[in-house]
Amino acid sequence: MQTHDPYAALRIKEFNIFLLLRFALVLGWSMQFVVIEWEVYSLTEDPLSLGIVGLCEFLPAFVLAPIAGHIVDKKEKRNLFALCIGLFSLFSFGLFWLTSTYLKVRWDQNIILFSIYVLVFFGGILRAFFGPTIFSLIALLVPKRVYSNAATWSSSTWKGANVLGALCAGFLIGAIGVNQTLGIIFLLVMVAFVLVFRISKKPILNAKSTASVMESLREGITFVFKDNVILGALTLDMIAVLFGGAVAIFAVFAKDILNVGSEGFGILNAALSSGSIITMLATTYIPITKNSGKKLLISVFGFGICMVVFGASKLMWLSVTALFFSGVFDGISMVIRQTILQLKTPDEMRGRVGAVNSMFVGSSNELGALESGIAARIFGAPLAVILGGTITLITVTVINFKNKSLRELDLSSDGR
Repeated sequence: MQTHDPYAALRIKEFNIFLLLRFALVLGWSMQFVVIEWEVYSLTEDPLSLGIVGLCEFLPAFVLAPIAGHIVDKKEKRNLFALCIGLFSLFSFGLFWLTSTYLKVRWDQNIILFSIYVLVFFGGILRAFFGPTIFSLIALLVPKRVYSNAATWSSSTWKGANVLGALCAGFLIGAIGVNQTLGIIFLLVMVAFVLVFRISKKPILNAKSTASVMESLREGITFVFKDNVILGALTLDMIAVLFGGAVAIFAVFAKDILNVGSEGFGILNAALSSGSIITMLATTYIPITKNSGKKLLISVFGFGICMVVFGASKLMWLSVTALFFSGVFDGISMVIRQTILQLKTPDEMRGRVGAVNSMFVGSSNELGALESGIAARIFGAPLAVILGGTITLITVTVINFKNKSLRELDLSSDGR
């Protein structure tokens, strides 16, 4: 019997470099998200404006995902990743410039707000390519037998950067201001850009395909919709993020409901992610591949309950506790979902399946921000979160009874 090695993926040098650059990149991206949400809400005092930020990022990410998946499958992954990071650095520098004192005293507030929306839209274009590229690159860095371990470490790194980014952004806004915080974010992105060239170029596994963009999209969507396990896992996460998530309106809770300011805003963001990172690090030592379908369903159900509690809470300690445990459940579901995708996706289709994943899950973050903003405007932030958590609970219940393949999924023997 083979002994489980929790550090299997970390024994591969290029994967370690990938983790380091991904940490720097996600740290910057998560800090930037918090700063943008804070700055926009400070300019408008309107929760709907936070929804508009989400819409600006969602539209290009969703519309361009099919094209991105087609391109990623045909292109060399390292250079494509480097190009994405290089363009992201322009996005970060643009935000740094927009929030400078020089522009704030010369430009009208509405012009600055519109310019932020434009840059976020540009960021959404990049998001369409980041997801499929990273998903495809991971599979080229490690052998299949350690896909599950690599997915766990990659997800843990992503969440760890989210924890630190959310926490740092909240405190840095209060300590040095929005503009200087965005300057630090730009430097982090440049660190990631330098590190990406420490990874060698990778073979193109689908270079000879003559399929058009629409044919590629159809192949990717057909593959996903024919696999009940993948479809069920993506649907669970999409609904949880789209309706159950409340990250986009944390600024409303911090300012108007809990009255905890920018520092509390950072703590709320960090509480959600810290539960996830602790859980995902634990799964490197305690694999959760056995009875993984049931664990996925239970974790998403637990996430929904936690969000209902958060929406109803008027106490900071209870809100932080609810978000922490929602992060714990989210961490479990994320590791299982990423393992499912890595093990069940053919190498030549990783870009397209990654693109479909972005359409289902990645873009639902931004669409969820719009939904949260609109719901908060109509019902108020607390009721909006409670309703979203309730929809998540209903979805899990339906999928549990309707999707036997997912409910009985066991990944403990796959990939060996």
